[in-house]
Amino acid sequence: MTGADGSAGVDVGAGGGAEQGGGGGVDAGPGGATAVSGVRFTASDEAKRRGVRRMKVLATGLLLVATVVYGLARWAGASGAGAWAGYVESAAEAGMVGALADWFAVTALFRRPFGLPIPHTAIIPTKKDVFGRSLGAFVGENFLAAHVVRGRLRALGVGGRVGRWLAAPGSAERVTREASAALRGVLAVLRDEDVQAVVGEAVTRRFSSQQVAQPLGRMLGRVVADGGHRGVVDLVAVRLHDWLVEHREEVVQRIAEESPGWTPKFIDHQVGVRVHKELLRFSAEVRDDPAHPARGAVDGFLADFARELRTDPGTIGRVERAKEQLLARPEVQELIASSWSAVRSLVLAAAEDEDSELRRRIRDGVRSLGERLASDGRLQRKVDGWLEDAAEYVVDTYRDEITSLISETVAGWDAVEASRKIEANVGRDLQFIRINGTVVGSLAGLLIHTVSVLAAG
Repeated sequence: MTGADGSAGVDVGAGGGAEQGGGGGVDAGPGGATAVSGVRFTASDEAKRRGVRRMKVLATGLLLVATVVYGLARWAGASGAGAWAGYVESAAEAGMVGALADWFAVTALFRRPFGLPIPHTAIIPTKKDVFGRSLGAFVGENFLAAHVVRGRLRALGVGGRVGRWLAAPGSAERVTREASAALRGVLAVLRDEDVQAVVGEAVTRRFSSQQVAQPLGRMLGRVVADGGHRGVVDLVAVRLHDWLVEHREEVVQRIAEESPGWTPKFIDHQVGVRVHKELLRFSAEVRDDPAHPARGAVDGFLADFARELRTDPGTIGRVERAKEQLLARPEVQELIASSWSAVRSLVLAAAEDEDSELRRRIRDGVRSLGERLASDGRLQRKVDGWLEDAAEYVVDTYRDEITSLISETVAGWDAVEASRKIEANVGRDLQFIRINGTVVGSLAGLLIHTVSVLAAG
């Protein structure tokens, strides 16, 4: 039997089933499957096709039985067997008509009966692309509609379900393990040099565009007003006094060397000792007296400097230029870039250690979130609303792409092989139409003959 396009196609006889014709090549796939022009004919399809063959044999057998009964009944009627022969003949004749009509209807779905170019036959091969577009439109309108998706998600109550699962024993630990594995995987595939370049560029651009003088001035002003700098002044005063004690000879010698050359050496030494003694006394007074005038001078200097950082254009400009020069130094750029390696090592170590603070905090956070989601109806509704909004955005934005995937996939199928696959999956049920047509036709014929006889009598 010829296919829809007139080439050798698929023919299904009474007992032979579907046979591969010459339309389209067949490649053996994994597990015994065959792939033809995008249509994958699997071992399961082969088993279903054997079931279709058996049902075809049964349906065709009933047609043959009706034919034989019709012939015998007609012979019996001609031989004067009696009125019963007319009843049997009418039932068998109508059963033959019903069987042939339903055979034609079922066959016309997949091929042209007897290869004849009868209109509206071989519907699946010839209308395959139309069916694909219609199926895509049907899915888009009835399954990918925003109100359908929202209603389904609302009925599921995803927020509450997720919360109860996260709050269940072991779930937080499992989520933490999976998150840690994912984090390690991400860090493993990232190239250090690429990340370092991105980090360095991002940090440099951020600091270059961000003014630092005025924020520094405000911060310094608050520190001075709160007396937060006094600890630093105390530390400097102590370290200065200790240094002068430890380096007495160096200080004395340095002062002596700076004295005029016409003064005697012993006088230069005495001057150095005297100056060192005064410096030691001054540093001790600054160290021990919180109200020392020198400390007040430092307070005033810092307050003035903080104000200039906020208001003086000259000071602001110098600080900003110093910032740019600092950022441009290779040492600073290297430090910024190398910070990624340190962060990466810390994160990897924390992700691998089950007892790390990172994993502990993730576990606690996941468990806490689950408990809140499981018990807080308001939070559940908020999460469900987020999911519904996200789903609506996806279906509204990508509905055409999803439906076109259906239509384009169907369009890519070989017409004959697609028909063959569809027949293998639904053909067994379609053969019941032929069987029912034979049985119902016989009953209808018997009823019509009975009514006719009664009306004539």
